[in-house]
Amino acid sequence: MTLRLGIDTGGTFTDAVLVDDNKHIVAAEKSLTTRFDLTIGIGDVIEKLPRAKLEQVKMVSLSTTLTTNSVVEGLGAPVCVLLSGYNQAQVKQSGLLEILPAQLVVLLEGGFDAVGEETQPLNLDVARKAIRKLQDQVSAFAISSMFGTRNSSHENALKSLVTELTGLPVICGYELASSLGAPRRALTAALNARMVPPVKELITSVTKILEKHQINAPLMIVKGDGSLASMDNAIEKPIGTVLSGPAASVIGACALSGLKNAIVADMGGTTTDIAIVRNGQPQLSKDGATIGDWQPMIEAVRVNSVGLGGDSEVRFGGHKGLMIGPRRVVPTSLLAHLYPEIIPRLELQLSGMVSASSNRFVMRLENNAALLNQLNRVEREAWESLSDAPIELNAIVLEDREYARALARLKRIGLAIYSGFTPSDAVHVLGINTHWNARAAELSARLWMRQMRYLYGYGRWQADDVDAACKQVYELVQSTISRTLIEVGLSESEFSNNTRINGVTEILTKMVLNKGQEQHRDPLFKLEFASDFPIVAVGAPAASYYRDVADSMQIGLHLPQHADVANAYGAVMGSVIQRVQVTVTQPQFGTFCLFSNDQPQHFGTLAAAKKCAEDIAMREAERKALDAGARNPQVTLSYEDIHVKDEIDGELFLESMIIATAIGPACDWQDASSK
Repeated sequence: MTLRLGIDTGGTFTDAVLVDDNKHIVAAEKSLTTRFDLTIGIGDVIEKLPRAKLEQVKMVSLSTTLTTNSVVEGLGAPVCVLLSGYNQAQVKQSGLLEILPAQLVVLLEGGFDAVGEETQPLNLDVARKAIRKLQDQVSAFAISSMFGTRNSSHENALKSLVTELTGLPVICGYELASSLGAPRRALTAALNARMVPPVKELITSVTKILEKHQINAPLMIVKGDGSLASMDNAIEKPIGTVLSGPAASVIGACALSGLKNAIVADMGGTTTDIAIVRNGQPQLSKDGATIGDWQPMIEAVRVNSVGLGGDSEVRFGGHKGLMIGPRRVVPTSLLAHLYPEIIPRLELQLSGMVSASSNRFVMRLENNAALLNQLNRVEREAWESLSDAPIELNAIVLEDREYARALARLKRIGLAIYSGFTPSDAVHVLGINTHWNARAAELSARLWMRQMRYLYGYGRWQADDVDAACKQVYELVQSTISRTLIEVGLSESEFSNNTRINGVTEILTKMVLNKGQEQHRDPLFKLEFASDFPIVAVGAPAASYYRDVADSMQIGLHLPQHADVANAYGAVMGSVIQRVQVTVTQPQFGTFCLFSNDQPQHFGTLAAAKKCAEDIAMREAERKALDAGARNPQVTLSYEDIHVKDEIDGELFLESMIIATAIGPACDWQDASSK
């Protein structure tokens, strides 16, 4: 027998499964994810697996929500973005200044027009000075040029310069996206660069653990479209692993449930990810996946990913009232499970005056060298002190304000994380979940209730009615899930993203949940939602919420066996898929331009241009598939042509996209029936 090892590193848990040739799970384990040193959590979960079976592993595949979580939470390594031919309006439109300081976004002279002709030479002298100035402040570089997908020579020149001067990771926009749309392509490149260090750290951690256990097998990683890629490919283009975890969960949920039509809902510690599966296949988002507030140019499983998880912070949202997420905190029940000594500190806080820093302990989160190099002396000392145990923020605020500010900055830049009151704590108080420390959950809930009442004037619960407060949190999670499900349903129709603004989503949610109807009257509207698409709920917190969600929405529910490790199972079920797009346009009658990477090529006939495009696309797709770890990939071609009808010239060719798709297995399943 040969086995595949699937590993999923999430924000809270790291899961591992062993899958046999019949695609059955023969072993499954969980450990807590240790973000500051991923080798600890990964090592712990593999140690729990049967040692004898590890010797039979022939392929290892990894899925992760770390890149998705980083985008949703607005975290990531510091990067420099070099933009050739952009202006300030385009920078603002891109959203780059919302994720990066202005000094790390560098505008350079240069750029091309829509047919790949240079509009202004690239100023390499200014670029060289900027790179040298910023290289010690960043972990990676991202590059994007105006119409870089029409002519990539400026991006390639800048990439060579960064490599020569710094040796740091660098990625170009045209390598990630072939579509026009300079601002989004720049954001995609920047998000990619921000993810290089954490993905590299993850792969390095897994490699060390595999070597320790003498597992000599290819290591693959799940991409956002559900396909697999080699570790080198993932390190170079980690943006492709955004929605890796959700993609793996969709594939795993379909395989575990056996359903062809379903709504897959994966609830983790940080996010809830929802996807629609039709005829056994998840839909792909060709316009770019939506992750939190961002839509980078990546082809991925069409997932609606929102910042709602078991570890999401329950907070006061002003006129919106009670809100959950998107920020993740460490549940107090989990913190006390790891460090029981915090319980007396919580009891002491409850006996005194409540403040904004009550209910807060600080822990290490990430271990990023570029960020650590930017710390001052006090911040560095604070970072070092977090290696021993969590620090009580409330006490530090009273004793040493400078030290407290240092801890706050560590949290703000993503090196540390706070604890707080979460839905996971609420379900511990209500007895729905008993995995962690229920006493700490109750203390945290009581502190949170006092904060809501005395700091924000919110909450109508009786002073000691902790169950009522936790029930409200539980119901808010349920209604948020229901609203998200309906938003996903609306996105399938002709409604635009403005439906939420217009209040349609809220109205439909109330109608589906049978709210807002007058008593003793038959409603004029009887709304039915997803009657033929049951929910397949997976993820560790799913069992706590989705039974009531399904009941309230009157739709079917599947909680398959091994639902809590669906991501790890889905990680070993995919194939390597690589796509290459080559574009041919007719900028003027009788002249055909082929755009692929560097300088555009010109042809006198459409047939000649298409033939060259097909050869380039097929060759590149096969090469990329082999580089990504495929065995004997098969390449197919598809076309997307644009024609217009002219009153004088008749039907006129405008553009053709020639798409080559190479598919191959990373490791062949053995024919178990023949053994």
